[in-house]
Amino acid sequence: MLNLKEKKIIVTGGAGFLGKFLVKKLKERNCKDIFIPKIEEYDLRNLETIKRMYRDFEADVVIHLAAVVGGIGANRENPGSFFYDNLIMGIQLMEQARLSNIEKFVA
Repeated sequence: MLNLKEKKIIVTGGAGFLGKFLVKKLKERNCKDIFIPKIEEYDLRNLETIKRMYRDFEADVVIHLAAVVGGIGANRENPGSFFYDNLIMGIQLMEQARLSNIEKFVA
């Protein structure tokens, strides 16, 4: 099992339903260096923003939980754009993590 105690961790979606629970558990395991990007500062659909985030917070581990969601009605009205946004977000985060030599990427 990976020891995360001394690692710098980015948790995308860390303010969401699953993310809050995960961040709480990481803190219970004495992880102290956790960064939760806020959409107002880091639009994770934008490649340059992702690069900036990885420069701003030199992470060892990225746990990707962020997603574009909107409830049942919004999901029915915008399935293509939600799917595209979430796909591009995940692919770009993963590829930039690889290029930035981040140790571990979890999605």
